[in-house]
Amino acid sequence: MIRLPELEYRILAALEPGKVVSVAELVEATGKDQSLIMAGATLLAKRGLVVVTEEANEEFTLTQEGAEVEGGRLPERIALEKIDKSGGTLAFAELPTLLNKKDVRAEVKWLTKKGWCSRDSGVLAITDAGRAALRERDSADERLIWYLCQGGYPFQQMDHALQHAGIDVAAARALLKGRDNLVKVKTRINRRLSLTEAGVALKAGGIKRAAEINQLTPEMLATPRLVQITNDMIAMGLFRRYDPNLPTAPKYPGKEHPLQRVIQEIRQAFFEMGFEEVASPTVDTAFWVFDALFQPQDHPAREMQDTFYMAEPKCGRLPDDKLVQAIARTHENGGDTGSTGWRYKWDIEKARQLVLRTHTTSASIRALAANPNPPRKVFCIGKTFRRENTDQTHLAEFMQIDGIIIDEQATLATLFGTLEAFYKKMGAEEVRFRPSFFPYTEPSAEVFAKMGSLGWVEMCGSGIFRPEVTRPLGCKVPVLAWGGGVERIAMLRFGLEDIRKLYMADIDWLRQARLSG
Repeated sequence: MIRLPELEYRILAALEPGKVVSVAELVEATGKDQSLIMAGATLLAKRGLVVVTEEANEEFTLTQEGAEVEGGRLPERIALEKIDKSGGTLAFAELPTLLNKKDVRAEVKWLTKKGWCSRDSGVLAITDAGRAALRERDSADERLIWYLCQGGYPFQQMDHALQHAGIDVAAARALLKGRDNLVKVKTRINRRLSLTEAGVALKAGGIKRAAEINQLTPEMLATPRLVQITNDMIAMGLFRRYDPNLPTAPKYPGKEHPLQRVIQEIRQAFFEMGFEEVASPTVDTAFWVFDALFQPQDHPAREMQDTFYMAEPKCGRLPDDKLVQAIARTHENGGDTGSTGWRYKWDIEKARQLVLRTHTTSASIRALAANPNPPRKVFCIGKTFRRENTDQTHLAEFMQIDGIIIDEQATLATLFGTLEAFYKKMGAEEVRFRPSFFPYTEPSAEVFAKMGSLGWVEMCGSGIFRPEVTRPLGCKVPVLAWGGGVERIAMLRFGLEDIRKLYMADIDWLRQARLSG
């Protein structure tokens, strides 16, 4: 008869020769916590009495938005069917009326991404793939959503259940990539225990629960024969063995949010390079967001579908009239910049319109107008807003970094050297630049950083402000400028493929995300 500590005894007592038992079943049989069961199983496995096997299973969970998908029919299928009934082609401008929706960008995105429709010159036309989809009536992603809507999502048998339902899991996952707003996928590890031959033999010979002592008490320490008693108790196996290598329940101390940590690291990096930090209003006039950057008043970026305009109040105050008139002349005829301008009548009322700023460059422009005298280095981190469909790479509200360098000797080499130093502080192995075009800089360049296994990733846009931007503000020396996303740096730092992860209340990820290293 072998005496075993209570936990190990209970585990062995619950196991039968030739049978595999899950940890969840052992928790129910023993009444012990899962972490204790795994600690006991680890001890038994080290002694060769049990075998612990692991199996990864995927858990599919519908979000509230996914549960509201009518009959599993995704928005793009509804749009496809209505376009088909309209003759197979439809002007993009008519789609909101057809679907009775103001915003149809999600439908258009997935119609074209799935290849169901082509879009040319503002016209949507059903493709061969779209006609095939109409004949099939549903696709793998729709079948999965329909199945989950029926309540068929016990994750342990998910693969078998989906096969039984005739769903191509791989195809469904590929189609749903970037649509975490509908279905979330989480991998769970299921652990199972079984007896080894040694375990079977031990149990056949008889096992008995041993009454263990966890700690020495004052009464025991007061005993004159403490040493002899202790030795006798150890020989009898009455003291619980202590193994410092055993896994314990994880501890999650309080810490900064991962995105907040990245923001602070960005600020510190700029401070170390001698920059000063500035800020500007989140709600600002179109004058500072667009006009001061020499962006014409009929530019598509100013349209309602791209920019959030304030309903109340609609207009804000402009700076002094001298600066306003200088900007107006630059737009109309180039003013004193040597440019021909945009050759239209500049409208001061459009400049008064209040918008949620679409970039933090408005902060840089305000700083330049307040003090255009070199040398000066300025940066800003803040929220920006654009009318974007939320997906794995886009948000309607996001953080942006912006910076300028005002210096008589500033060149592209200065700009590239500054950005290379910054992104290397952020973890880049190498930084490269590629010529590009941006409306208010000339010359312009895109910045790419090599980030480990992710390879080359686009980080920001950069360039030298055009004279039409700097001269009306009273600056006559070169001004280097750049702007990029904060979330892009955070996603690379934490290995995320979905930008929404940074803002979700995912307690598991928040606990496990490493803040450094």
